[in-house]
Amino acid sequence: MALKDVIQQSLLEIFGSDLRKIARVKCCELTDWGFRLEAFGELWDVTRDGIFLRGEREEGPKGVLLALYLKHAKDSDMALLPFRSFKELPGSMPYQDAFKLRAEMVLVPYTFKIMKHYQKILGSMRGEDAKGLVGGDMAFILRPFPKIALAYIFYLPDEDFPASVTCLFSSNAQDFMPVDGLADTAEQTSKTIISML
Repeated sequence: MALKDVIQQSLLEIFGSDLRKIARVKCCELTDWGFRLEAFGELWDVTRDGIFLRGEREEGPKGVLLALYLKHAKDSDMALLPFRSFKELPGSMPYQDAFKLRAEMVLVPYTFKIMKHYQKILGSMRGEDAKGLVGGDMAFILRPFPKIALAYIFYLPDEDFPASVTCLFSSNAQDFMPVDGLADTAEQTSKTIISML
């Protein structure tokens, strides 16, 4: 099934539900046409006909993730701590190699550029410094969705070890997105970081 078809099927389910409850539970704004949701640092409009960013229809991975979040987020608060690694999440085994490559290793070559654009990155997704919380040479928390937070921990290279990046999830992230969607959320967040450099 094409991504745009997945999105449309999800929208049928979403708009067949209690829209006020969805807006409250998912922490988004109920509008005359559907919802306005902050995700990946941008404001998205969700209607019966599609998901839009600045008037342009989104039919790619981010559109699927927004639809998944609106369908699956439970009526509970985000629990930030303790952070969990992807491999700790039940059902993550089939996705672990792709997650490591697409969410973590993809950022390693950009470590010094990320340090240079640190404040810009934090400002984009309601971010905050996290070095004191999780360690590393540089660390920050980003919120790609209202109830999902990611902690990125960067280690600079030294004579014994190469540079590395670790991406952790807020404690109850699986309450708001299936595990494959969480892997894709981290991948899209990493791509968003790179796009800001």
